Amino acid sequence: MRNDLDPNEIRTRFAEDGVVFLPGVLDAPTLALAEECYNWTLTHPGPGAGPVLLGTAGTFYQDQANPDCFPAYRRFLRETVVADLAAMLFGCKDVWLMYEQIWLKDGADTRRTPWHQDLPYLPVSGDHLAVFWTNLDPVDKAYSLEFVRGSHRGPLYNPSAFNPDDEAANLFDRSQWPQLPAIEQARERFPLLSWATRPGDVVAFHPAILHGGAPTRSGVRRRTLSLRFFGEDAWCAQRPHDGMANVEGLKHDDGGRHPLKKMALAPAGAPFRHPDFPQLRP
Repeated sequence: MRNDLDPNEIRTRFAEDGVVFLPGVLDAPTLALAEECYNWTLTHPGPGAGPVLLGTAGTFYQDQANPDCFPAYRRFLRETVVADLAAMLFGCKDVWLMYEQIWLKDGADTRRTPWHQDLPYLPVSGDHLAVFWTNLDPVDKAYSLEFVRGSHRGPLYNPSAFNPDDEAANLFDRSQWPQLPAIEQARERFPLLSWATRPGDVVAFHPAILHGGAPTRSGVRRRTLSLRFFGEDAWCAQRPHDGMANVEGLKHDDGGRHPLKKMALAPAGAPFRHPDFPQLRP
């Protein structure tokens, strides 16, 4: 780990802002392993693989939560600084992988990703939750993810249905969840954060933070590896759709092997633990 990082400062910023930029924390050997993991997922589609916003000029590809990925990801997750960074953010010793995700945007101008929070799609809550977003290609600030600072502290909004015809379409019943704010129509009213990134940088954020954006230009490839971790302060949470929203690709039939599915109907408030989640630290 870079010896100029101040763990207390980074942990405080993560807790207060919900997002922190960690430049250059993945060295060349670690970055090479990250690319190997990305390529393995790209060539071994899992049950969550498929296009996003299908039918638009900005369709792009994702895959996530492949229950067979861990052997291919083992060295990257257990023998590098990655899990140590998560432990530093959480301030705890125990770190587990929740799931992995890749994105590929290439070949056309892609539309913005709608503003959303990740947490309403997932049957979990707590402070020890983090998404690591790292790009294998340079990304200018204008084409990077954007975050609403501090929005991870609540509330949770009715998540985007990722409807290609209606960006404001909700996933859940409107009577039960508050409507997402119209951030794009009033950007000046929100404290937005974003960073240009280069290979080796990590943007770490809490999955409850409002985020969106990240379009790409035609002829500019963007390969993104996203990892979701949890620590000791992680608890089961009830969600509509039995805790597994179709929009996240996690209801595809894989025989129910991924531990996310096994936790989706657990009692709210129970510890978010399952032996099939790979424990990376200690």
